[in-house]
Amino acid sequence: MYLEHFGLKEMPFALTPNTEFLYEQAGHREALNVLLVALRGGEGFIKIVGEVGTGKTLLCRTLLNALGDEFCTAYIPNPLLTPLGLLFALAEELGLNPPHDTHSHHLIKQISGRLMALHSAGKKVILLLDEAQALPAETLEAVRLLTNLETETSKLLQVVLFGQPELDELLAQPSLRQLKQRLSFSYRLQPLDRARLEGYVSYRLAVAGRERPDLFTTGALDALCKGSRGIPRLVTILGHKSLMVAFGRGDAKVQRAHVRLAVSDTEDAHHGRKWGQGGGRSVSRRWRKVLAGLVWRRSGSRES
Repeated sequence: MYLEHFGLKEMPFALTPNTEFLYEQAGHREALNVLLVALRGGEGFIKIVGEVGTGKTLLCRTLLNALGDEFCTAYIPNPLLTPLGLLFALAEELGLNPPHDTHSHHLIKQISGRLMALHSAGKKVILLLDEAQALPAETLEAVRLLTNLETETSKLLQVVLFGQPELDELLAQPSLRQLKQRLSFSYRLQPLDRARLEGYVSYRLAVAGRERPDLFTTGALDALCKGSRGIPRLVTILGHKSLMVAFGRGDAKVQRAHVRLAVSDTEDAHHGRKWGQGGGRSVSRRWRKVLAGLVWRRSGSRES
């Protein structure tokens, strides 16, 4: 709705994890390099941890795109599974189609055979588990046992765990100490500081077709940094809403006031004293006016 107004070709702040918008200076490039080095070296277990909204899923998808033909990947985005359920999910990712009544012992034999065949073909097999903090402890132990499958010289299966900080608490359980000892590499994604946030916003605008980098004023970027706490997902949400406000008012640039209104309408954003929860009705009224302005401007542009 605001693309033409701001000289954009596509939405710069869409929430869908699009790897074209990966901002490599936000710690993700370093994390990706850690992953690539570890996986090419044949390491067994790797862990990537970050708060909600720091870009773990985007990093995971970027990794999938970056791995060459020598890798075979099994990606499980929702690992809230029993040990048997995980075995079935892995088998399906590896191209197997076992009957639903297959016993776990026979299932492991099928998986082992498939891993050996891929190894003989020169493939390294990577299991990527997103949202790994949701894995039951017994399922994590089953994952560890799978990494026991090996030849005399190399592992048949490598595992990358992507999870929120609760994953560290899960791995601290005494029952999982053997798995924790096998973690060869780990990386923690950090929120954006003020400088990186400005680069993140400018990069996304450039990818979306904006030729000039000054769409957000300095005050707007300051408010965006404070309101988002540097969490990329919140930066994305607030950036989109701020553009909506500026467009609805017919402004050429995003100002601090536009971002503050976006922050006021976003539940997980940092509101501060002035933009706190008191006066929720007035915030709601202001946001309804913004939406009404968007509808009017959009219908007016169609009529013209």
